[in-house]
Amino acid sequence: MQITGMLWGAKLLEYVDYPTAEVLGPDATGAQVKDLIDRWGSVLIKPIFKGGIGKKGKSGLIGRATDLATAMREKERLFFVEHRVGNQVAKAEGVTFEGAVPAEHEIYVSISDATRYRAPTLTITHHGGVDIEDLASDQIATIPFDALTGFKGFIVANALDSIDAPREIISPLVQNLPKLWDLFSNYGMSMLELNPIRMMPKGQGRLVPVACDFKCSFDGDDPAWHRLSLPDNLESASYSAFEIEVNAAARWAAPIRPSRWCRARSPSIRTPATSRPRSPSIC
Repeated sequence: MQITGMLWGAKLLEYVDYPTAEVLGPDATGAQVKDLIDRWGSVLIKPIFKGGIGKKGKSGLIGRATDLATAMREKERLFFVEHRVGNQVAKAEGVTFEGAVPAEHEIYVSISDATRYRAPTLTITHHGGVDIEDLASDQIATIPFDALTGFKGFIVANALDSIDAPREIISPLVQNLPKLWDLFSNYGMSMLELNPIRMMPKGQGRLVPVACDFKCSFDGDDPAWHRLSLPDNLESASYSAFEIEVNAAARWAAPIRPSRWCRARSPSIRTPATSRPRSPSIC
């Protein structure tokens, strides 16, 4: 299962107290949206897609508004928009309104189970907000680490030093990024990505790394993600109509009758009324 977007991403990041952009769901009222605009200057309007699908920005599927009227027009445009990436097609089921976080630096961070290293691996760059594939290799740091000792702050510091990241962003990331390991390891994730993290100024020259987009996938063999109490239909849109029909039919399927070979080998049962042998109904 995969989750994208801040509607659920912000809720998951709350488990580890990681800073996130302020998010309103599709049921937000006009007064709530106006209040968000007043406090942040503008809002980003993003469609909600179930499952994992990206490249919404390049497809023009992210709106921005500095007033309520524009925000409502963008909501109408994106609420049921259809998005195609290669052979994958998804239809939106609402929108989110996210406060626009001011920042000079954008960070890309992911933690994943890398088969290349057979270990959890940090991928980080201070050239965030773009597709990671578009960057040169010397702009990205990829660092495997030991799952037993965990994801420590010095791993972040060493990775950022290796790509000559600005000094002012290193300390806030060292303090906050290790929180992501708690979410990744405790709830059965196989990949966790934040892109972008916007480094928001917060008085006296301090920066706060605010997550502004979220993506994760779960290990289907690890039941730990059930502790997150996610809704059952969170990724139902990723199934075809045929798959939904088959899954529904399977829940109502009749029990399998025993084979003739199984019945033949079963011991006979005598009933008191007839004293004739009767084969059991099951093996």
